Amino acid sequence: MSDAASIFRRCTSTAAEVLSSMRQNTAMMQAFANCVRTLCSALSAGHKVIVCGNGGSMCDAMHFAEELTGRFRGDRPALAAIAISDPSHLTCVANDYGFDQVFSRGVEALGQKGDVLVVLSTSGDSANIVRAVQAGRHRGLTTIALLGKSGGRLRDACDHQLLVPGETSDRIQELHMILLHAMVEAIEAEMFPAAVYKPA
Repeated sequence: MSDAASIFRRCTSTAAEVLSSMRQNTAMMQAFANCVRTLCSALSAGHKVIVCGNGGSMCDAMHFAEELTGRFRGDRPALAAIAISDPSHLTCVANDYGFDQVFSRGVEALGQKGDVLVVLSTSGDSANIVRAVQAGRHRGLTTIALLGKSGGRLRDACDHQLLVPGETSDRIQELHMILLHAMVEAIEAEMFPAAVYKPA
């Protein structure tokens, strides 16, 4: 039990440290505001948001998309968003073309000029995410990357990036999820202010 308690203290301590570091980053705040502005502009114009990531980041991508198509704080119209996560698509493309193309083929199939592509990568080096960004830029999508560590190959490769502190995937993904939740709340507040739940 002492090992479990030690792990609990260490995990919550490092989580608090990286969150505190992110909160104090004024450049991050401005980049976040720019991302929200970009997403609101695209959604207001009838465009959609496409999201992708690997492993836990795919789960976060799906979570972000369903918060947009469903709701977050209050009732409002559905917003167009989709995560590239259909198992039949992923396995078909992986089998026929290779795993590096599972997301880029989805972007080629679904992406249209004016849409926004949001990619999640803790390293910034995942080949299939890099190719998705390349496909998105080729098709005229605005690209947003949520990254960690050094940012990898995707650092400065997108129109907007949110590079969070942290050296391990778990801490990075936790910060990504905070940012994604905050994005949805900010989008709702901007586009549907009357629908936003305001706690007492």
